[in-house]
Amino acid sequence: MNDARIFLIGAGPGDPSLLTVKGHQYLTTADVIVYDHLVHQRMLSLARPDAETIDVGAATPRPLDQDAICLLLAEKAREGKTVARLKWGDPFVFGGGGKEALFLHEQGVPFEVVPGILPGIGGPTFAGIPVTYPDAGDTLTFVRGHEGETSTPPKVAWNHLAQVPGTIVSYGAGPQLAAMVKALRRHGRPATEPAALVYRGTLPTQHTVQGTLDEIEELVSQPDHAEGAILVVGRVAGLREHLRWFDTRPLFGRRVVVTRPRAQATELISRLEQRGANAIEVPTIQILPPEDPAPLNEACGRVESFDWIVFTSANAVSYFMQCLLAGTNDVRALKGVRLCTVGPVTAEALSGYGLRIDLVPDKGRSEGIIQAMCRDRDVTGSKILLPRGNLALDLLPSKLQQAGARVTTVIAYRTAPVNLEAGGPDIYRLLLERQVDIVTFTSGSSVKNFTRALGEEQAVDLLAGVDVACIGPVTADIADQLGIKTTIMPSVSTVPSLVDAIVAHTQSQATRTEDRR
Repeated sequence: MNDARIFLIGAGPGDPSLLTVKGHQYLTTADVIVYDHLVHQRMLSLARPDAETIDVGAATPRPLDQDAICLLLAEKAREGKTVARLKWGDPFVFGGGGKEALFLHEQGVPFEVVPGILPGIGGPTFAGIPVTYPDAGDTLTFVRGHEGETSTPPKVAWNHLAQVPGTIVSYGAGPQLAAMVKALRRHGRPATEPAALVYRGTLPTQHTVQGTLDEIEELVSQPDHAEGAILVVGRVAGLREHLRWFDTRPLFGRRVVVTRPRAQATELISRLEQRGANAIEVPTIQILPPEDPAPLNEACGRVESFDWIVFTSANAVSYFMQCLLAGTNDVRALKGVRLCTVGPVTAEALSGYGLRIDLVPDKGRSEGIIQAMCRDRDVTGSKILLPRGNLALDLLPSKLQQAGARVTTVIAYRTAPVNLEAGGPDIYRLLLERQVDIVTFTSGSSVKNFTRALGEEQAVDLLAGVDVACIGPVTADIADQLGIKTTIMPSVSTVPSLVDAIVAHTQSQATRTEDRR
């Protein structure tokens, strides 16, 4: 037997950030990832670029049954592959992981089990419901939701379970949950018992319904009520009004489109989600190396010959420093070279390399650099290197040259459009159906490509009823040129300030709505 391994990994209740550290480690190194349809798609972004991903969930056109999944895992292991088997929740709790593990054992295939957070605990927790509580939930019973006319009832002694004074948690769809609630009521569970239904637990789209057991029974008995949920029955459900925290965050329920390049969207998405927003990733641009790296390489090779290097974006910093450090140079090559950055974000990116910035203009745009360098000091004869993107305007180098500087411009990176139709959410449909509250733009390129993809006239119409958040005046100016009105803009052009401005705007809207009532 080779060293191939199967890792049965609990993906947790929904939120991809709730994946365990060990699960993350194994997921990022696996050759093959086999996953269920309830696993959050963002977890797949952790996979190696060359990893094979296989969806075996029930929602696929050709779902695999449990026996077929077991055979697939063993087959991949015998091919010498390391396999991450991602399962919603915990592999050994209502997930079929025990059957898969037993099959692998019988086949002589080594495996490891990585526990995950149970949806029956994570969902209620995010709803503000502790499933246990002193003197109110001293016992906890989990019931698998396979109750109903067309399914085999679980072997549950409802007459006994109904009399246990603790908490009952069950997974299931509407008809299954309805049958279980009826069984509890039939066997004596009080009609006034607190209960709750938690839908899409731990996700930004989470929805919780709270009421008495009778009210919950009436709800789940409705014909159109088929969505799966976590059912909580017990006195602990009544604590939600005091302990709810997830759905009280300032942006909860707000659907915010993020157009930032995927590789750079992490901070913005994280900050939005921390405040409760449902961040919808629709990257409109991608940042790539220059098509011809020779000019950048040549400039980095003689970097000590320049008096100034001016950086106008964090991308310029990143690609320039990658090039500089990839050669024979290190940061000592910049000794004696003065450094200028356009704003705090770019300055922070450069400072991350242990470098001290000589000049950060008060105004965070090219005009600020022009004023600080051309009006406040003599740059006559100064040799200035300007690494920038392929779409950068010529205003800055032109003004520096007019002031007497000797300017060398090199393409450090290029901005390319992303095909919005090549996977991801259908942004046209979302906007048309008014399923978007806010669209964020963090660069002029993202505005241009977004409108180009939708059609300029259509984009204006589709965004008419949506709040548009631009990171700064340059981006807002380009949006305005395209007929798009900016409603949210921070005083400082940074991601944290952008999110703070979105929160302030949302809270202001809520206050105005309350005042009108």
